[in-house]
Amino acid sequence: MPVAQVNGVRLNYVQMEPQNAEGEVEDLVMVHGLATNLAFWYFHYAPVFSQRFRVTLYDLRGHGRSEMTPGGYTPPQQARDLLGLMDHLGIAKAHFLSHSYGGVITLNAACMAPERFRSLVLADTHISAARHQRQWEAGQFGEEMQAILHAHHIHLDTRDPYFGYKLLTEVAHLQLRSEEVPPALAELVSPFIGKYGNRTASQWIRLMDQTEAGKELMGSDDGLRLEELRKLTFPIMAMYGDHSQARLTGRELLNVWSHAVFRRVPDGGHFFPSSRPKELIHGCERFWGGEFHARHRQRAGEAKKNFFRSDRIIQSGDAWYFMTREQARVGPAASREEAEQLLASFMAAMATEEQSAAAV
Repeated sequence: MPVAQVNGVRLNYVQMEPQNAEGEVEDLVMVHGLATNLAFWYFHYAPVFSQRFRVTLYDLRGHGRSEMTPGGYTPPQQARDLLGLMDHLGIAKAHFLSHSYGGVITLNAACMAPERFRSLVLADTHISAARHQRQWEAGQFGEEMQAILHAHHIHLDTRDPYFGYKLLTEVAHLQLRSEEVPPALAELVSPFIGKYGNRTASQWIRLMDQTEAGKELMGSDDGLRLEELRKLTFPIMAMYGDHSQARLTGRELLNVWSHAVFRRVPDGGHFFPSSRPKELIHGCERFWGGEFHARHRQRAGEAKKNFFRSDRIIQSGDAWYFMTREQARVGPAASREEAEQLLASFMAAMATEEQSAAAV
């Protein structure tokens, strides 16, 4: 694989030329999160998106086949890595898709050079400014997860703002000791599960033990300020899993980007891009295709503010449901077609109600 020397670090990257693009070829840069590598995007996403874009994937500093330096892991430093790689590859402007900590890095780059962004898709990115605003309410899912951790003698607090990072380290040790990873944690720690789990876990432990990464990654300041984020005006879509601490950031960003599209992933965890790639791919294609750019019609009497959206028809187990704007789940139905009929009846009833209210 090719390597670029950027900001004193060797960065491993892969580029895939567009297969069916016509006219101007646009670039898509994909940025993975902590404890993974470019393979996070390579198998499920790159072949699909390279039908339209020139796709660039790379390993973050200290990850995959990129160099593990003694320091340089703060988000602003890694944002300069990203911009430097774009310079090296001659990418003046691009679309971006980033997961988790990759989103923190990408947002830092956006604040440094917003003119280089065509659009941005954030998948479950958590920023420190949201941590400072309020504490995450763990709810029933957090309580259930805390019980699972306790049962397996993993001494972590799900309310800890850095719970996700610490869980990665704990699970990495389990993986290297060949101990069973509780099935309920699999969605949260999927990079360590599978064929290359031991290699990934070993690299993460080395990164934490032998470099300044732990201190720099989990510092209280990730370089992002809400007032700077408000200045970003290019198209943005942010997707968050229901069962993720990162959803706190999503709620804060609703008030920051009135122009952005916010999508929830029902029953999704932090690693939903890995476990449910079709949903993210579908959302990205609709976003880049312009479907989400139209202003959403407000109901009569409804406050004009941004909100999370989701596909109205969802499947859970063998049953189908539709979701209301208030996030209530209506069903079950035996098939998607039956759920669509229920939704059509619901929408017709709502339209009648709005017409009656307007006539008063």
